[in-house]
Amino acid sequence: MENVKRQLEPVPHTDVQFNDQFWTPRLEANHAVTIPHIYRQCVETDRVSAFDLNFYRPLPAPIVLIFGDSDIAKWVEAASLSLATRPDPDLETTLDQVADKIIHAQQTDGYLNTHFTVADPGMRWKNLRDWHELYCAGHLMEAAVAHYQATGNSKLLDALSRYADYIDQTFGREPHKKRGYCGHPEIELALVKLYQATNNPRYLELAAYFINERGAQPHYFDLEARERGENPSNYWFKNYEYCQAHLPIREQTKVVGHAVRAMYLLSAVADIAHEKNDFTLLETCERLWNNLVTKRMYLTGAIGPSRHNEGFTEDYDLPDESAYAETCATIGLIQWNHRMLQFSGESKYADVIERGLYNGFLSSISLTGDRFFYENPLASAGNHQRQHWFDCPCCPPNVARTLASLGQYFYSTSPNHMWVHLYAQGVASLEVDGNEVQVRQITNYPWDGEVKLEISIDHPRTFTVSLRVPDWCDEWQLEINGVSESNRWVQNGYLTIERTWQDGDTLTYAMQMPIQVIKAHPSVRDLQGKFALQRGPLVYCIEGTDHPGTSLDFISVNPQQILAGQFQVEHQDDFLGGISILRGAAEVMDESEWRGKLYRHTRPLSRPIEITAIPYYAWSNREPGEMRVWLRSIQA
Repeated sequence: MENVKRQLEPVPHTDVQFNDQFWTPRLEANHAVTIPHIYRQCVETDRVSAFDLNFYRPLPAPIVLIFGDSDIAKWVEAASLSLATRPDPDLETTLDQVADKIIHAQQTDGYLNTHFTVADPGMRWKNLRDWHELYCAGHLMEAAVAHYQATGNSKLLDALSRYADYIDQTFGREPHKKRGYCGHPEIELALVKLYQATNNPRYLELAAYFINERGAQPHYFDLEARERGENPSNYWFKNYEYCQAHLPIREQTKVVGHAVRAMYLLSAVADIAHEKNDFTLLETCERLWNNLVTKRMYLTGAIGPSRHNEGFTEDYDLPDESAYAETCATIGLIQWNHRMLQFSGESKYADVIERGLYNGFLSSISLTGDRFFYENPLASAGNHQRQHWFDCPCCPPNVARTLASLGQYFYSTSPNHMWVHLYAQGVASLEVDGNEVQVRQITNYPWDGEVKLEISIDHPRTFTVSLRVPDWCDEWQLEINGVSESNRWVQNGYLTIERTWQDGDTLTYAMQMPIQVIKAHPSVRDLQGKFALQRGPLVYCIEGTDHPGTSLDFISVNPQQILAGQFQVEHQDDFLGGISILRGAAEVMDESEWRGKLYRHTRPLSRPIEITAIPYYAWSNREPGEMRVWLRSIQA
């Protein structure tokens, strides 16, 4: 059997400290503002008190309350991850109280779900397709693992292990078990985490069962629908692509359906490929990754264009203004690519992580840390603004847990090898072949492409350092202790430097960061005749508030002027948290010429205008207004 085990091991977020001007303020806001804000909202919407099991919920209950346990579970995970790096006695007390509430709600058989315990006990496990029971279980398991790792207290982990034991007794291929699986994947990846935390192999086997059973015939969702007295053909989506159960996973050729579900499923598929050394599952991941990244992903790292299914439609369907692009989907994409990156250290996966983190993910939260996007379109007429909360609030706690664990994405190790995937000023403590290595990054990334790395070790060691060359970087220079090393070999998108390192050695890695003109594939019909601006990892946009009295649809830009260096980069420390803006010449059509006319056969007059572009993640932090990522080309 071919060995497909992961060769890299991520460095835990607890071993990575940031002290930069970009991520550090966001992590501080996450701890001080976002996590408390989400908790208050969970209290006000009865997601916390639900675990007291004394509520009344009329039937049929709103679906968002049926899976309300998952929202507080993600908060527990976020709070735990944050506590692991930022001690906070008050938060620790609150977290402990919530953990006790969750444990108190567990039934004697191990079952743990507030809705089906109180409001609808007769429907336990009766609608796996729609009702998120196993999804909620998965998020509770992830929360329990994070809580144990942060506090060292195993009480929540023990409770969720009991729940996993009960689920294991309920589902499987044995005659007395249900051959079901969840319509919303999540428990699969959670069971892998639970297995890694407890070393109980039954949890890994259960995760593998859920992966392998999905889409098998006779189809479980058809069977359970008939048992409920329903006609399976009345399913609202008409087929099981929506929940990635239309075919067994190894037979799927395109990423389809609900985008978040797809990403959680594929994250688990990657985990099982590693844990079970299953080449067919890794091959499946690679096949579906190629489909997604080459035909179904937005420039911002967002995915899922359609509101109808909160997910995918067809290849090259990437509209900008109507993009659904759910925040949780980008988070799932980041999680999946992080898992894929560890197999062999191919930079294409880290490129997607970076694109998602700095754009599609970071746009989802305000600079103040208490307002959120559920959807992340690439254009707006001015009616799309961040909200403090949502009826379906899956995104805010997902954002919080992602920020709290941010450090895990930056470094990995492998035998005699240190990998640097992402760049930010700070310090990481790594273990390379049992030896402690500390690496300090000094950089103003993402505003500047120069990164200085300082190596600290107790005595000389021979190992390899791999520095990622991002997909946006065409030119770079490297110096080691002031001596040029620009003839270094790039392998799988990484500069590889093998040498005997001394304490105090420095690497100066300068990535050229020009403004780039990005065009879409010709098959993306909505974007023809348009282009986008990118500098380094950041996608840029224009906002109406910077262009008062002008409709952004009337602005056109000559991309050749940008390529000729005629746009300027200006860093402003006191603007939108400190950003680099882009300024340059453009044209705006004379709107008055169109008065009383819908069509015309002559080119309308235009006048010169200077435009200001800001990073996409920073839009909608001022007064409401228009926004555009894709700009009209004067040449079009």
